[in-house]
Amino acid sequence: MLPEICDALERANIVTPFAIQEMTLSVALMGTDLIGQARTGTGKTLAFGIPVLQRSVTMNDPAYADLPQGKPQALIVAPTRELALQVSNDLHLASKDLGLRVLTVYGGVGYDTQLDTLASGVDIVVGTPGRLIDLCNRRALDISHVHALVLDEADEMLDLGFLPDVERILSMTPETRQTMLFSATMPAAIVSLARTHMRHPMNIRAESSYDTTMVPATAQFIYLAHDLDKPEIIARVLQAEDAGKVIVFTRTKRQAQRVADDLTERGFDASPLHGDMAQVAREKALTKFREDKLRVLVATDVAARGIDVAGVSHVINYTCPEDDKTYVHRIGRTGRAGATGIAITFVDWADLHRWKMINKTLDLPFDEPQETYSTSEHLYHDQGIAPGTKGRIVDAAPQQPRERTDRDRGGRGGGRDSNRDGGERKTGGDRNRDRNRTRTRSGETAAENPPPVKTTDGPSADGEARSGGTRNRNRRRRRSSGAGTAAEA
Repeated sequence: MLPEICDALERANIVTPFAIQEMTLSVALMGTDLIGQARTGTGKTLAFGIPVLQRSVTMNDPAYADLPQGKPQALIVAPTRELALQVSNDLHLASKDLGLRVLTVYGGVGYDTQLDTLASGVDIVVGTPGRLIDLCNRRALDISHVHALVLDEADEMLDLGFLPDVERILSMTPETRQTMLFSATMPAAIVSLARTHMRHPMNIRAESSYDTTMVPATAQFIYLAHDLDKPEIIARVLQAEDAGKVIVFTRTKRQAQRVADDLTERGFDASPLHGDMAQVAREKALTKFREDKLRVLVATDVAARGIDVAGVSHVINYTCPEDDKTYVHRIGRTGRAGATGIAITFVDWADLHRWKMINKTLDLPFDEPQETYSTSEHLYHDQGIAPGTKGRIVDAAPQQPRERTDRDRGGRGGGRDSNRDGGERKTGGDRNRDRNRTRTRSGETAAENPPPVKTTDGPSADGEARSGGTRNRNRRRRRSSGAGTAAEA
């Protein structure tokens, strides 16, 4: 290994290789195609990162003049933006003394910065499949001269439907390239991909076939829990003796947002991480979590792959994972690099059959999860929660009384009794008094102040006026002018 790489890693206190690194480096440095399979969290990134860096030509090397100027020498494909950023950070760390230019490209952000960096020249490109193809279509990225191509977390690319994109990227690279494929699991489709695009690859497995793909230092707890009681259980687990940073995995983006808001209202430093968030907000949340400024990260599976955050003591599956591979990668966020960790999985009654399938596939001893509530004694005993612990560390915000609106005062009718113009409510008499007849029933215009109608004297006429005043008055209005008086009628 180059002294510059060794010095840079030593400054970061990385001095002892993991099994996958020790077995891979000697093979990869010779340029041989290989398939690396190891448990998640055991250092696969540097297992391919060091050979890529060492076999790249630096600008100070005289051989650099013979290369296409500014074109990338190596390409690393990752399934998610977060994993691409993590791989890029590890490469920056290891190549600090070499002067190699590493660029990370991914979607969700503008093209301008990435286009400008590509125009100025790069040595190693790390990116997600979609943005890589977009840049190639724009002719801004030329990968026809790369000497090495790495597919990281290849099975996740298969699950996300990126396999056609990956094959398209492979077709743009030279046949003489070195291809390295790394993942924790190897489905049949990935094996077929390796046979098609790799030249006599060496398969390296960092543990025996009898070892489980899960980190053995992770303690696993499976609880049969009610959905409405899960936030309360999580809030009490966060107050356990050895609880550090916690990742809570949810099935949907809306669920991640809801759980994060619930935990924040209870007084915990929590933030969501899901696909509906802007890329800047996702990076900010992940950075705060890495820097211990955030304690709880509530994420969808977008963060389940390859995110290496130190100090994660607990991983909580808010719902039962979809399959055994998802379960393995989720709980692999804790117990990394030899540390211990705790994985808690909540199983709903409807998902009991799915869990039994996962349990059987991974040969776990949790065929019948124990029914658990936030007040269960075994929960306190398993997680080291002090007796009397409650599900919030701040008092609930007082409920503000809702101001009554005019619609509330008016009942179901809304504004019938309220003046919509903002004035005082008019009485029925005022409303009738303002209504003036402007046209008679015969179609003629009525006078604004009609003169009083004369009636004949006499007790009979006076009595008629008193007995049928309203009716006679209406009759008089309907008659045309000159028709006569009421007495003549």
